[in-house]
Amino acid sequence: MNQKLPNKISNAVIRRLPKYRRYLEDLLNKKIYRISSKDLSELIGFTASQIRQDLNNFGGFGQQGYGYNVKELYEEIGKILGIDKAYIVVIVGTGNLGQAIANYTHFYRTGFIVNAMFDVNPKLIGLRINGVEVMDSEYLQDYLKENSIDIGIICTNKESAQEVATKLCEGGVKGIWNFAPVDIDVDEDIILENVHLSDSLHTLAYFINHPQDY
Repeated sequence: MNQKLPNKISNAVIRRLPKYRRYLEDLLNKKIYRISSKDLSELIGFTASQIRQDLNNFGGFGQQGYGYNVKELYEEIGKILGIDKAYIVVIVGTGNLGQAIANYTHFYRTGFIVNAMFDVNPKLIGLRINGVEVMDSEYLQDYLKENSIDIGIICTNKESAQEVATKLCEGGVKGIWNFAPVDIDVDEDIILENVHLSDSLHTLAYFINHPQDY
């Protein structure tokens, strides 16, 4: 496949790529190795034209009269997303959500390796979650100085989130995945992805009450 180096790609296109990859993985699990843009459209819910436009941002992937090679497209999207390599991760905040992320097997299978976990709760410090020991948060900065960490995951309360984010930035992480229910400030060179679960739930509640807008 001819993968070109793209110019600025729209955020919307990037956010659709994981969905493409997820459906392609399902096809591989069903031993389906070729699919047309029309059939992929019916499966995913995007138009065939939208799919072709999205993928054309990164080069030529399909063949007229053949469609897409599912395995090759799956692998190429993985490379585009950067998940063809491993990322070293720390989790700060090991309550229910932090533990759920640490125990999420797909997380490890796609190359995100949790190396350390931190918390302020004495009842959690010393516990091993999916083989990783929970350490006292006071050692977070020292740990970051001694280890190269790609991603910091924040699962703390909103009062602690900014302080943790600042420590992660100072500790050299490349990106932060923030689950705390608050917006945080990070250095310009840090990639920040906020996941506000309540926002999604509240949106769901709206559409339940206003299905005509869905």
